[in-house]
Amino acid sequence: MKLLTTALALATAMGTSLSAQASDTITVEDIPKIKSVIQTAISPDGEQVAFTRSLPRELYVDKNGYNYSELYVVDDEGVERPFITGKVNIKSISWSADGQDIYFLAKLGEDKHTALYHIPVDGGQAQQVFALKGRPISSYELSPTGKQVAILAMPSKDKSEKELKKLGFMAEVYEQGLKNKQLHLIDLAKADKPLDPEAINIDGYVSDMNYADDGSKLLVKTQPTALIDDKYMKSQWHLFDVQSKAVTLSFKTEGKLGDAELSHDGRYVAILGAEDKHDPATGRLYLADTQSGEIKEWLPDFMGHIADIEWANTENTLNFIAAVSPETFVGQIEVGDEDYDTLIEQGEFIASRLSVSDSDKTIALRANTAKHPNEVFMIRGDEATRLSDSNPWLNDKRFAKQQALSFEARDGVEIGGVLVYPLDYQEGQRYPLIMAVHGGPESHDKNGWVTSYSDPGQMGAARGYAVFYPNYRGSTGKGVAYSKLGQNDYAGKEFDDLVDMKQYLVKMGLVDSDRVGITGGSYGGYASAWGATKLTEHFAASVMFVGVTNQLSKFGTTDISNEMYLVHARSYPWEKWQWYLERSPIYWAGQSKTPLLIMHGKDDPRVHPAQSMELYRYMKVQGKDVRLVYYPGEGHGNRRVAAQYDYSLRLMRWMDNYLMEGNKDMPDYKIDHASKLKAVKDANKAD
Repeated sequence: MKLLTTALALATAMGTSLSAQASDTITVEDIPKIKSVIQTAISPDGEQVAFTRSLPRELYVDKNGYNYSELYVVDDEGVERPFITGKVNIKSISWSADGQDIYFLAKLGEDKHTALYHIPVDGGQAQQVFALKGRPISSYELSPTGKQVAILAMPSKDKSEKELKKLGFMAEVYEQGLKNKQLHLIDLAKADKPLDPEAINIDGYVSDMNYADDGSKLLVKTQPTALIDDKYMKSQWHLFDVQSKAVTLSFKTEGKLGDAELSHDGRYVAILGAEDKHDPATGRLYLADTQSGEIKEWLPDFMGHIADIEWANTENTLNFIAAVSPETFVGQIEVGDEDYDTLIEQGEFIASRLSVSDSDKTIALRANTAKHPNEVFMIRGDEATRLSDSNPWLNDKRFAKQQALSFEARDGVEIGGVLVYPLDYQEGQRYPLIMAVHGGPESHDKNGWVTSYSDPGQMGAARGYAVFYPNYRGSTGKGVAYSKLGQNDYAGKEFDDLVDMKQYLVKMGLVDSDRVGITGGSYGGYASAWGATKLTEHFAASVMFVGVTNQLSKFGTTDISNEMYLVHARSYPWEKWQWYLERSPIYWAGQSKTPLLIMHGKDDPRVHPAQSMELYRYMKVQGKDVRLVYYPGEGHGNRRVAAQYDYSLRLMRWMDNYLMEGNKDMPDYKIDHASKLKAVKDANKAD
């Protein structure tokens, strides 16, 4: 009843009817209500799946913050049991070796910092296992023997720091004095609270770890410092002996580095990494021998990207999820083979986060489709079953047709993407288009759930738009060589692909060439700025989010300058100043005829907020239609519900104003949140 009351209040405040608000289509008001499965963990016997589910904060009611995360367990028949729900944040779930308890990290009750908890599966309250003195636990890994736990945590703060800060001594030396996250090994039988254990002596910042089956060894991932650039480009996996507390073997890899897993006999390590230091992603699968230290690429000719790995328990067989263009599949491969078996074919769902039972009877994962966000799925043999239903109200919504497209660019390179047709599409009628460009560019849009606060998807389709998600050259999912096609060519052929994609949709008879908008975040924001300036004749409206506008100043203000050089630009600005300037939207601002809405998190470390200010000022001074919106407290993308909702409203109002209504003037800059707040308060009082 409360959701309906709140919906009525918002509809009233927006000047819309209840029938419109409670329609059978997805609206902008639905986006903040969407729940999604975050993590899955299969029980040792393969009969139950523990999972966490996001719980969105209620607009105009809850304090500002991130979504909550609740703990549930579902059996193989799809019967859910809530374990810890409400305004809580449960994360990093895992089962005890005997299947009797679920461990997790949380800050509950009077906790000042995140602590390790467990809860009995057969009934009972959550109990704290231990906490650290004066600092949170970042992550943990239970020993398979159940006797020990490895944890990662930042070191304790110097007691004088807080006092000196009060006295005004707050000078910051940039990128100096950084503290490294540390590894601790704790005997669970002796755990007491609060603990202040000694850190294991390992050089560098420890970012990840996992145990061997017998608990005698750990895989430990390190990087030189806490800098994100070091994480991206200088990480390394090591084999660590628990008894001697020493690194016994380091695995030599180059470039970006992802997860690693020890086989259950301890002989092999499967590693997700890069082909070389210029590979933009971690989609290559490697196999390392712990006896010889030899490491080799396992699937050298695979024309996709491996996204997740998990060893089977009874044999040296690796389960994996692979992304191939806009689809995924689940596969298995045995040590010694270069051929894999496919368990779940492409097109079933978009999969992630594997979890394998001890008996290999069951694989759990999360997956989404065009009609629902991430849910719990269970695989037995080659059959997949959906177990959870986080948004039952979606079952009453109508969905527009969605399909993957593939065609050739002007130079013959294969490009494509995911198209959502307008709802109730009629052949022969032309529609306005919103082109939503992904970031990275080392990522790609998948043919699954494509609707979020910044992606119009089905919500845009319900308003009468065609929505297209372009996988331009340089996207992942088609092998390393394809993902490198945009390197050393900022805003070159990669963004020419966007024009070719628009023209393809126009030639299909679907899109009105004069009513095309472009939007995107990060590198997609760069594309949106480029579309509004250099390619202005092709786009009638643009919404840029946390985007790049000046490649010269971007290099000097980002936290990933080394990565930019190695996997994107392949040159430094001082090597060709004019080229970098001409690949910057500010250079072309004077010719812009495209109304541009710019939005940016005010605390963004990746793309400095000044990038948005620069283009805004260049266009504003020249009399262009431009608006800049900053979100205080947000970084490289909005994570809090109010900022996300405000973004959605502004995005769609901008597109509607120019593409649907054909207005020449900018829409009002105000969003009347005060009226909405009052309406919700009045509705809650009446309820």
